[in-house]
Parts: sequence; C-alpha cells; structure tokens
Amino acid sequence: MINPEIAILKKLCQENDIKISDHQLQLFDKYLSFYLKWNKVYNLSSIRKKEEIVKKHFFDSLTLVKLFEKENIEVNNKEIADFGSGAGFPGVPLKIHYQDAINLHLIEAVQKKCIFLEMLKKELNLEYKVLCERAENINEKFDVVVSRATGETFEVIKIGKNLLKKGGYLIIMKAKKIEEELKRFTVTINLKSYPERKFIVLKKNGN
Repeated sequence: MINPEIAILKKLCQENDIKISDHQLQLFDKYLSFYLKWNKVYNLSSIRKKEEIVKKHFFDSLTLVKLFEKENIEVNNKEIADFGSGAGFPGVPLKIHYQDAINLHLIEAVQKKCIFLEMLKKELNLEYKVLCERAENINEKFDVVVSRATGETFEVIKIGKNLLKKGGYLIIMKAKKIEEELKRFTVTINLKSYPERKFIVLKKNGN
C-alpha cells in the first residue's frame, strides 16, 4: 500500500509535465518510509511530516528537471554531483527520475548521513556513489554540480566551481533572497500548485 502522500507527488509531477512512472512512484514511497524511520533516530532533517517531505524534498528536487529543460542542460550520460547531499536531496530524486541515464555522486561530509545514503542505495536498488568527505577535498570533476541549502552562497560557488569540468554547470537551488551580484545568473521557474523556484546557474568557461 503506497503512502497517500505519494499521490500528491504524482499530481504535482503531472501538473508540471514531469514524467513519472508507477515504478518511480513506488521508489519514492520506499524512500519516504526509509527516510521517516531513519530520521527518528538520526535527525537527518527538520522536516518530519509526510506531506512536507514529499513537497519540500521530493518534488522540490525534481524541479531541477524543469530547469535542465529550460536551460538546455544535457544530463544524459553525464557525471552529476550533489554537493552537500544530506539525506539525498536533490541527488536521489534525480536518480529515481533519470535512472541509468545519469552517473550520480553524492558528496556528504557527515558520517551518519553517508551511512544512510549507502543503506538507501540498497533499499532502492539504485546505483550511485557516496563520497563521504568535505567537498573541498575531492579531486574528481563533474559535468553538473547541484547544491541545495548547503550554506553561504559564495562559499558554495567557490568550492562548487572547483568540482566542475570545463564547460560544466554549477546549479544552486535558492529558497532565500538572491544576492544582488548573482541576480543576472538567476533563472526562475514558475510551477503549478507550487511556489516559483529560483536557481543560480553558473557555467565554467572552457570547451
């Protein structure tokens, strides 16, 4: 029996033209149950109500799909890194959506969250790599780096740009006010039945 809150996710995806299959909805349902169980013990996030988890974590992560479409950012067969992944947002919802089309890396420095992400991988039978260390210590380079609620914006930009291949994209999901000097790099996505979403999109120069 799927959690009724997953029907909210299905409706939001349909209204916003984000493809989602029954199998993907089942994975999100498993993710929700697993997250709730772990969050009680390990305090992964302050968001605890099922409906809020579905909206503020699952669907919010999937708004990146709309951004990639709008900005013509190709993610198929690309190396994607989620910088400061926490309980897997936005990386794991993107993996559920794109499946084998993306190679996902989750960057997370907190040990208990890394353990959760490794256990989640088994629970959902997904393939991704957990890099359990501080982002500034990682030498690998990625085509796209995404970050959500990771801290001070300019610090995220400094570290995030260092993780990019030439021509790669750094995308920062912003809930709060955008800094004045970053407004020209900001893309706004208008959504149905959901607040508008703002992203800072920076491209690393080079071919």
